[in-house]
Amino acid sequence: MEGGNRKVKFEYEGIFNEILDQIGLMPLPPYIHEKLNDKDRYQTVYAKYEGSSAAPTAGLHFTEELLQKIKEKGVEIANVTLHVGIGTFRPVKVENIEEHDMHKEHYYIKQEDVEKINNAKKNGKRVIAVGTTSCRVLESISDEQGMLKETEGDTSIFIYPGYKFKCLDALITNFHLPESTLVMLVSALAGKDFIMKAYEEAVKDKYRFFSFGDAMFIK
Repeated sequence: MEGGNRKVKFEYEGIFNEILDQIGLMPLPPYIHEKLNDKDRYQTVYAKYEGSSAAPTAGLHFTEELLQKIKEKGVEIANVTLHVGIGTFRPVKVENIEEHDMHKEHYYIKQEDVEKINNAKKNGKRVIAVGTTSCRVLESISDEQGMLKETEGDTSIFIYPGYKFKCLDALITNFHLPESTLVMLVSALAGKDFIMKAYEEAVKDKYRFFSFGDAMFIK
């Protein structure tokens, strides 16, 4: 199909997701060549719902103990759901980035989490997203004042330099693949020149890149 996609039909007896758990392999990025014996290594400790094509890898830095320490500092933790699609990882191959076609991804946020984020905005506190996945949810559903409401839907938001962030104040994220929409997203937040310098520094000091790599905190 278009874009190198494949359409397949599964024939099975029983409950589909249970069969997948028995015979399926964790979908890993192409640069990870080893088989993952422990599936939980490529999953966040706070994951709840099935449906994503990949783990939000910035969240892999967090353990239950670290989340507890963050809460003890007075930080409110709100949850959002976005089912990552394959479009996130595809390189941008068009000369004009406005012509790049982003795949739709499904998101959901509950009222209790909306209230936490809205209260933070009202009280002058920072909204810090863990990962580009969370960032895309917040910016998809935010109004011009940065306020949210409980909602579920699909987003094909493409954030690149020139974009004005409405809800987000800072972002925890990994070092991403070159020519990816994710590099463009972080460049929109922190500035392309600044991000390129950060990446040069990371290469020079041998930081670990990609899924199991190091994180950066940008604003």
